[in-house]
Amino acid sequence: MSSRLVVETREIDPVEDLLAYADPANPLAWLRRGDGIVAVDGGIVATIRVPAGTEQLRSQAIATAWRDLAQDAEITDPLTLPGTGLVAFGALTFDEDSAADSVLIVPSLIVGRHRGRTWVTSIRRTASTDTDTGTDTAGVFPDAETQEYGPHWAGTVGPGDQSPQGYQDSVRRALERIAAGELSKVVLARDLTGSIPAGSDLRRLVRALSTGYPDTWAFAVDGLIGASPETLVTVQERSVTARVLAGTIGRGADADADTEASAHLASSTKDLDEHQYAVQSVLASLRPHTRVLAASEQPFLLKLPNLFHLATDVEGELADGGSSLDLVGALHPTAAVAGTPTPAAIAAIRELEPFDRGRYAGPVGWVDAAGNGEWAIALRCAQFATAGEGAELAVTAYAGAGIVAGSDPESELLETRVKFRPLVDALA
Repeated sequence: MSSRLVVETREIDPVEDLLAYADPANPLAWLRRGDGIVAVDGGIVATIRVPAGTEQLRSQAIATAWRDLAQDAEITDPLTLPGTGLVAFGALTFDEDSAADSVLIVPSLIVGRHRGRTWVTSIRRTASTDTDTGTDTAGVFPDAETQEYGPHWAGTVGPGDQSPQGYQDSVRRALERIAAGELSKVVLARDLTGSIPAGSDLRRLVRALSTGYPDTWAFAVDGLIGASPETLVTVQERSVTARVLAGTIGRGADADADTEASAHLASSTKDLDEHQYAVQSVLASLRPHTRVLAASEQPFLLKLPNLFHLATDVEGELADGGSSLDLVGALHPTAAVAGTPTPAAIAAIRELEPFDRGRYAGPVGWVDAAGNGEWAIALRCAQFATAGEGAELAVTAYAGAGIVAGSDPESELLETRVKFRPLVDALA
């Protein structure tokens, strides 16, 4: 007998700490400035996993599977806010050939908050012949309960498959390809690997990132935890927004050094060229799916606690019957995390990086039944995996830099160190 999803969202009294509801060992969370959605520690209603080797692009396979799952859902949602109703958390791989899975996860209970309003959403399966519409769920609507945070913990990370010297060598090889005209830009990453104690409460890491970097998207999906400053795409009621980040410099040690650093970035031909590649990549990808599309003429400086980025906001209106997942598929990978031209950059990354990126620099976020959603690029992040019950958790963190003509290998290495800082500090 087939089944369908029955979904009900109810408004509740304000909640101070959404993360307190999450699973300590495997949190599902999407947060920014205290707002967002968190899966309550409990069951999973559905999981869509797409491995390598599918006939279509993984984003397309995910989008199709999500439409099939959501189309017959019975949804009661009087709030109709971002994150209410039927929602799935998602994390997709950077590379179609990655050994990691792309995944969408539908939890059975979600707590969320948006601009002062708080809600709980219950999602369950029921037989298709069931006459229950989901509106009369007295007695079966589960309670959302918090869990006390576990003790503080510390993790250790060190050089992974790509050593600091190896990274500089890869940058030099990339510069040779750029000089030969094979590509204009390539984003090269390096990794740090290590472990954290068994039984660690991973919510503490999410909370540290969320409070320390409030202007980023703090996320936790299927063991991928991070704080990304870069919005890939947001769709709400057919309004499309995206933020492009490319061009980076570390913050100064004092006010004068800070001013000098920001002025250097704003006038850097190398960084401005790198940024323009990324902006044009996003615009070209969105145009076929939008009626109106606009981007600011000049980038602005995005100030984070540890660095400055060149940033450009893009706005448009969805033209077709697409969803945020469709736009994710159209946009990814952007020049900001891959390079230009994209096929040549992906080929170079496969050859010059001695590891599988997995979901690093891939899309991470959420989607609802109507196709609305918020998706970021999984940056400043780490993937956690356990070797078995009672074993330490293995952790692999990633950071990258855009390589263009004029890039200096040592400077690019220093940029990755700055980008590692949020995660390394939080782990410690």
